[in-house]
Amino acid sequence: MGLIVEQFKWIMLVGGLITFSMISAAFAPRLTFRMMFAEAPESPLALLLARNWGVLIGLTGVMLIWGAFHPEARTLVLLVAGASKITFIALVLSHPPFRAKSLVPVMVDGLLVALFAGYLLAR
Repeated sequence: MGLIVEQFKWIMLVGGLITFSMISAAFAPRLTFRMMFAEAPESPLALLLARNWGVLIGLTGVMLIWGAFHPEARTLVLLVAGASKITFIALVLSHPPFRAKSLVPVMVDGLLVALFAGYLLAR
């Protein structure tokens, strides 16, 4: 666990870049959602919400990147990002049609949440 704590800046940086990649939903919501869920938003409201979701997730990624370089803020950053990721995982897993379609993002977010929790408990 000491290695995770020592190298956590890099874990946050990589996790933040992966999370930030979801900013793509703000610019290409149909493509991003097809990649994530094998379905695309179609109605004007669904597209608006998908774009907003992309911005919010992108901002979470920026927050993780920033927190990588500001250890004094890591607790808050990790709690907010972790809560967001846990919510996403719970929502996807509670909707059977999306479980298999979203396996990769759920696994990536699950790994990040586990690393976040490990860091917070070990430091």
